[in-house]
Amino acid sequence: MATIVERTHIRREKGWLYFLDKQGDVSRALMAQGGGRSPKRREKVVRVGLEREEGFLYFIDKNGDVAKVKMARRRKGARKSTARRRPARRKAATRRKPARKKAARRKPARKKAARRKTARKPARQRARR
Repeated sequence: MATIVERTHIRREKGWLYFLDKQGDVSRALMAQGGGRSPKRREKVVRVGLEREEGFLYFIDKNGDVAKVKMARRRKGARKSTARRRPARRKAATRRKPARKKAARRKPARKKAARRKTARKPARQRARR
């Protein structure tokens, strides 16, 4: 669990992000809204002058106090698990039949427009013209 380093009893306001700055003081910055970047407006809330210990994470808890907790880090050279993992067994490859393609749906054929029969003039009349 976390241990309280400094009792500051900070009252948080909505829309602000509270954090410990490089000097070890409690500061706050406006949170970005709507995907835009927040302005570089930072304010010091309380001057603490805290010196950080390596391997600890410092934060402001629910009561507004500065607290620290040991960081969970894996040791160098340590394995993730003690048991050795076996490679996964592969199933026997079975040859699958190729999937049948669905027949393309055809549009219904359009009806041809009926031809009008024009009255033909007799051959004699055509030749005179």
